[in-house]
Amino acid sequence: MKKLLLTGFEPFLDFTVNPTMKIVEELNGTEVGGYKIIGKVMPVDFHASGNQLLGFIEETAPDAVISLGLAAGRYKMTPERIAINFKDGPVDNEGHKPVDEPIRESGEPAYLSTLPARKMVDRLIERGLPAEISNTAGAYLCNNVMYEGLHYANKHKPDMPSGFIHIPASHELAIQHGRIPSWSHQDLAAGIRICIEVLGEQ
Repeated sequence: MKKLLLTGFEPFLDFTVNPTMKIVEELNGTEVGGYKIIGKVMPVDFHASGNQLLGFIEETAPDAVISLGLAAGRYKMTPERIAINFKDGPVDNEGHKPVDEPIRESGEPAYLSTLPARKMVDRLIERGLPAEISNTAGAYLCNNVMYEGLHYANKHKPDMPSGFIHIPASHELAIQHGRIPSWSHQDLAAGIRICIEVLGEQ
């Protein structure tokens, strides 16, 4: 059976829980869309996260990689279209705050996702879950991990689909933070399963 490396992030900033972490832990070891899911939780650390992702890829030799991130404030599930070669944004969990730093000094300016993002969005909408393609993954840890996965695939495994999906906050976070859109955990997890099923059809 094919293997899918599915990554999420630990809590960060003032978000005391991260729904991507819960989804990854829940799906780890299950079978979805013809893939055996290998779930890994990433640190919110600019220095460590990229190398850790590459280590997971080398260790598990997956056939595909999907990384997940929380986009609190978004109200749709959003597969990302592009990753840029920059680190920027708020402080990470280790106190590092890069400004306009390249992820890879000699890397391409950007990489396009190799996930079937449009088909994922269409299927999510068909199943009654709001979705759209996002044209910016920002420049924080989510973009950093997306870029590293695509850079690795471009250099070493061009047939390995790789990309990133941002998800809205969970109800648990919305209760803590007040006026942010949220989904139930059940719908968030179901949406990711749908995206993996679409990938498995390719």
